[in-house]
Amino acid sequence: MKKILILGSGAGGTMVANNLSKKLNPKDWQITIIDNDEIHHYQPGWLFIPFGVYTAEDCQKPKTEYIPKGVNFVFDEVVGLNTEKREVEGKKKTYDYDWLIIATGCTIAPEEVEGMMADWHKNIHTFYTLDGAVALHESMKYFRSGRVVLNIAELPYKCPVAPLEFVYMADWFFDIHDVRDQVEIELVTPMAGAFSKPIASSILGDIMRQKNIKVTPNFDLAQVNPDEKTIESHRGEKVDYDLLVAIPPNFGAKFLEGSGLEDPLRFVETDHFTLKAKNADNIYVVGDATNVPTSKAGAVAHYESETIVENIIREIDGQDPKPTFDGHATCFICSGYEKAFLIDFNYEYEPLPGKFPFPGLGPFSLLGDSYLNYWGKMMFKWVYWNMMLKGVELPLEQQLTMAGKMRHVLTAERGGVK
Repeated sequence: MKKILILGSGAGGTMVANNLSKKLNPKDWQITIIDNDEIHHYQPGWLFIPFGVYTAEDCQKPKTEYIPKGVNFVFDEVVGLNTEKREVEGKKKTYDYDWLIIATGCTIAPEEVEGMMADWHKNIHTFYTLDGAVALHESMKYFRSGRVVLNIAELPYKCPVAPLEFVYMADWFFDIHDVRDQVEIELVTPMAGAFSKPIASSILGDIMRQKNIKVTPNFDLAQVNPDEKTIESHRGEKVDYDLLVAIPPNFGAKFLEGSGLEDPLRFVETDHFTLKAKNADNIYVVGDATNVPTSKAGAVAHYESETIVENIIREIDGQDPKPTFDGHATCFICSGYEKAFLIDFNYEYEPLPGKFPFPGLGPFSLLGDSYLNYWGKMMFKWVYWNMMLKGVELPLEQQLTMAGKMRHVLTAERGGVK
């Protein structure tokens, strides 16, 4: 019997397992997932915990509820990988494979920033972990005046729209508590604007200005000075804070270090279109573990999983993998007051105004905030648990379509050159 190993059972690993199990004969193929966490976390929900919209319990379920019948779930921690022998080393034992899917995601590393850990979970918080989101909620409950600064340490980081959502929702949160005029909110980013894509950055940046949220761009974080409550760039620029919401550097899994697969941040060097690992045979990569130049987000992992399953089946059948992944990302962006934006883009095209998923009809608006978009965002949790993880086909395109998008905005942005 041949063996497929999936390392990690977050969104990407679980979706690949569900879809592969439907296509492979269990008499011929043994599919095994290895993970050291038995709880599945709905990570998009962490954003809402600081504001009291969700609790920690709302964002957790047992992983075994989503592992398909016939797929083995092994509780172990991966500590090494030998691609020549096709072996994965766990703390409990060694596992061999014929095909390997790396779905180990990424984690934050606050210890990489000088001074950050000195005041961690006191005046410095994050919502990029469950414990961090809960601790931030405790700090925000009674925060009534001062400076709230959200800082992005460096690129890439998980869920690129989450920092925007946080500052938008903070504006709403403090307004509801009648202290907005006593709280300054600032986004400090290494990017040139509010977002990495120019058209979206312009529109989302305008919303920042309307909400009196300051944006400090091109800030290359060097250190945190917890005694004076400032963050400092490599150029010596300082931004003071009373409450720092940090997005520290993001890194891939530790076991990838020295594997020959990884880039300097331990993300796997991955073909952008087939999603095969570049430096070893019989390995595919899904989700946040890849270094493909698109968002590290659940919707992207969904699109990636379809390409990966198709290509593994093709290779098993003796065919070449197809370069079908186009970098497609679809993200809701909460803008406060029960409204949200929606963006849809890929490697080639940046987010544009329009309608989604049906051209001209929607019902969701692209790059325009609406109540319907917000409820789409809130409904996504149900879709995630009940459809996406289980490999149920969603009413979304795998490939980005330009139908229904306002191309003239792109033409104007490029000075008339398409």
